[in-house]
Amino acid sequence: MTDIKNRHHSLLAQTFTRRAGLAALLAATLGLAMNVPSFAEDKTSIKVGIMSGEDEDVWRVVSQEAAKKGLTIELVVFNDYTQPNEALERGEIDANAFQHQPYLDNQIETHGYHIVVAGYTALWPIGLYSKKHASVADLPEGAIIGVPNDPSNEGRALRVLENEGLIKLKEGAGILATIADISENPKQIEVKELDAGIVGRSIDDLDAAVVNTDWALKSGLGPENRIAQEPVADNPYRNFIAVKEGSENEPWVKTLVASYQNDTVKAEFDRVYKGTGISAY
Repeated sequence: MTDIKNRHHSLLAQTFTRRAGLAALLAATLGLAMNVPSFAEDKTSIKVGIMSGEDEDVWRVVSQEAAKKGLTIELVVFNDYTQPNEALERGEIDANAFQHQPYLDNQIETHGYHIVVAGYTALWPIGLYSKKHASVADLPEGAIIGVPNDPSNEGRALRVLENEGLIKLKEGAGILATIADISENPKQIEVKELDAGIVGRSIDDLDAAVVNTDWALKSGLGPENRIAQEPVADNPYRNFIAVKEGSENEPWVKTLVASYQNDTVKAEFDRVYKGTGISAY
């Protein structure tokens, strides 16, 4: 009888020990969960991808504004437009700022990226430039006009030519229109597709060229060479800060956007771009 009681007490002791162990483990787990800082709390230093050039000056001021808010920004400078989204998708950077929505849409369709808009920055209205002709009306029959050959900017450039009555695009041609979508060409102009970084520098060999504003500056083209410009109202080509999908509402993202969208940064932006770019937020 004593042996039976002893075995019974032993089983009870083991049961209580197991229960106590599980309870302790659960308590420890909950304690860790409560004490581990959240992703947002831990995000006090980030990497932001930008393109090389004038924007580096603007983003140095953005970094100074962010530092005042407790956010350290490390700028990662790229020279190839295809790299910042790839780096963001891989988690090598936390955000980037260099693109507009049509470009991102094309990148998502092509690569399956999970990238979204966090906050708008600026608009660079694309323009038609010439060193040989003072106006669109002066362009001759058979004029050679250069346009960027990347999917989003080519369609944008062709819209400029259409707005000026130089060509007409097929009905339904979207923002990714190409020269194959030209349905009417009354002056029989030759549209020459060139890399976005080259088209402005080729202006001496062309009658005119549709050039992105940043590349126009780098190519030495100014307002005096611009004979037409796309409309600003309802423009889908505003640039923005982009982040990985799911992080757009994190506190550090809101701090990052606020660090760009302020009068101090706008003043530097206006100084750097001399009115060719427009703050768009």
